[in-house]
Amino acid sequence: MTNRADAGAGYLRPRWIFLRALGAIFFSAFYSLAFQIHGLIGERGILPAGQYLTDVAAAAGAARFWYVPSLFWLGAGDRALTIVVALGLVSSIAIVLNIWPRLSLVVATLLFLSCVTTLQDFSSYQSDGMLLEAGAIAVCFAPRGLRPGLGGGDPPSRISLFMLRWEWFRIYFESGLVKLMSGDVHWRNFTAMDDYYQNGPLPAWPGWYVQHFPHWYHAFTVGVTLGIELFVVWAVFLPRRLRLWCAFGTTLLQIGIIATANYAFLNYLVLMLGVLLVDDRVLQRVALRGRKGAYVIPSERQRVEGPPYAEESSSAGTGVPRLARFARSLGMTGGGKGSLGMTGGGKGSLGMTRGAVAETFFLAWIFYATLWAFLAPGSRSFFAAPERALEPFRIANAYGLFATMTVARYEIEFQGTSDGGRTWTVYPFRYKPQDVMERPGVYAPYQPRFEWNLWFASLGPWQGSPWVVAAQERLVEGSPSVLRLFRRDPFGGHPPAAVRTVLWQYWFTDWATKRRTGAWWRRQELGVFSGIVQRDSTGKIEFIGAR
Repeated sequence: MTNRADAGAGYLRPRWIFLRALGAIFFSAFYSLAFQIHGLIGERGILPAGQYLTDVAAAAGAARFWYVPSLFWLGAGDRALTIVVALGLVSSIAIVLNIWPRLSLVVATLLFLSCVTTLQDFSSYQSDGMLLEAGAIAVCFAPRGLRPGLGGGDPPSRISLFMLRWEWFRIYFESGLVKLMSGDVHWRNFTAMDDYYQNGPLPAWPGWYVQHFPHWYHAFTVGVTLGIELFVVWAVFLPRRLRLWCAFGTTLLQIGIIATANYAFLNYLVLMLGVLLVDDRVLQRVALRGRKGAYVIPSERQRVEGPPYAEESSSAGTGVPRLARFARSLGMTGGGKGSLGMTGGGKGSLGMTRGAVAETFFLAWIFYATLWAFLAPGSRSFFAAPERALEPFRIANAYGLFATMTVARYEIEFQGTSDGGRTWTVYPFRYKPQDVMERPGVYAPYQPRFEWNLWFASLGPWQGSPWVVAAQERLVEGSPSVLRLFRRDPFGGHPPAAVRTVLWQYWFTDWATKRRTGAWWRRQELGVFSGIVQRDSTGKIEFIGAR
């Protein structure tokens, strides 16, 4: 699964960097949930997890544990939400500190899965699936032990390395394909990036400046994006030199995206997956250039056995059958040098360890499922059964970013009144564009799921996002957890009599307006979005929908 030119090129240091970064990405995901999860799915949240699980249990019976694989079946109250997020933060820190990395990855992945499967409308993002898939594969990729260091005695198996690269490749290539297959004219006429920076879910202030670059620049970036996604990424399967150039080009692309937009942890994860395209030789060379004349200490395995995956000069004298060498090249051995590790064995036992067999089967299952997810999504064929079995766990996904480009920027604003509708007071957001004078922020990898979802809701009728009405109801009730999703409570702890939502269209200002007024945005009110939620004279909450 890797080219023979890789012989002698180990992946201990890329693995170490990737796993530390993966732990930091998990931490960012749990950290953002720590401030939001009670408002999203808490007892007084927008979509309470307890009610959701009750509905699933009534509809699915015993199959509920498969449809919603979550620890919250043991309890979905506010305390349970807090415990799961707290344990997620602890396990993420353990991954970063390289403490029992395999176990820590299992814990972090299971806890994040528990959150994702119960967040309902607030978890339907491709980035969640990317992180879960990377976490599941990384369990097999990480070294064993409590404090393994670089893990020189337990180098990564080639199949686990291949599967992480396979995820990286699919994110790019499938995204490139859907851009063309969607029929979106903006990709075909090279105008997809002309308004991209202002129309994305959560713009960043550097994007304001890039938005004003000339059209030829935006057309050039369309060509670069399609070229990398459809062609360049194939170099991951080509000889080492081409793969390294591919890593360099895709790294520049991800840095450009991160610098000009807020896509939570998505681009950080794709960037770090790209680290696995380089090897120890590259990183040692970089270290030597940084410390001229320094001596890089080889890993323990390199001192004892030579570089990981070192190619044997010949089969003569090794005493290892060719099939055994092939198994060892896939990282399926469990013992030391010369071991084939059959049944949990130590040195000299034959075949593969039970653990290695299980890992290989697990990763092969994911590989097969990802092929079906891409080639025949939603298939009810018998041959697609392995893909359907993994579907609730979101570890074998089809990807496709920006298949169609958003042609305008709309924003939903919450407003409350306590005087019968004579005056409406705005609920200020924490991160979304609202005040035209306020500079767009840079806060990725933090993901404000509530505000992120409002962007998607604004693109269609309110009937497609009934959770918006549920949020209005919680504001009329004065739910503290939902109010914390906003920058502040404009009513000072006294809930309004009614809450409505209003739809606005936003544009970046031009250079002249920015210099004259300092405004980053201009906006125009389009009318009521979902309608009004109000409390009647008897205290009952009712909804008057928009027509």
